[in-house]
Amino acid sequence: MVKKYWILGTLFPALVILDQATKQLIHSRFRLHESIPVIEGLFNITYVRNTGAAFGMLADANPAFRVPFFIIVPLIALGSIGWMFHKLEARDLRMAFSLTLVLAGAIGNLIDRIIYGFVIDFLSFHHASLGQFPAFNVADSAITVGVGLLMIDMLRNPKAFETEKN
Repeated sequence: MVKKYWILGTLFPALVILDQATKQLIHSRFRLHESIPVIEGLFNITYVRNTGAAFGMLADANPAFRVPFFIIVPLIALGSIGWMFHKLEARDLRMAFSLTLVLAGAIGNLIDRIIYGFVIDFLSFHHASLGQFPAFNVADSAITVGVGLLMIDMLRNPKAFETEKN
């Protein structure tokens, strides 16, 4: 089996299962906005429902726009990322890892939007002098790390990301 597909076949389901299991645990055992300190003054587990995008962007948009938008756009993105993954050279394992993280995170949050109409967030970091960071989840973490790794690759090897010009 080509290693890039081994990465996809193992990491993708593991992340989606971890994401959905942690969200289900929070959804079934916490009341909305209930918070439990884990590291006093720094980190809480807090049940939040995010109807928007990252950091709550578009949360206040009209639901007639917001709901289809947050279903259609991720599906288009998933198709594009899947196509990129398929086109990857078999030896480009770092890119396969990065794209798998983004795919798994996008699917994890899309599942929430389809089932609940919102994304369950629960990892809440805060500090007295720095303020509150928006709550997030395992899927958000996977997307952030995946995109971060892609950006590092782009900075280290920009020619690999150039498209052919006719």
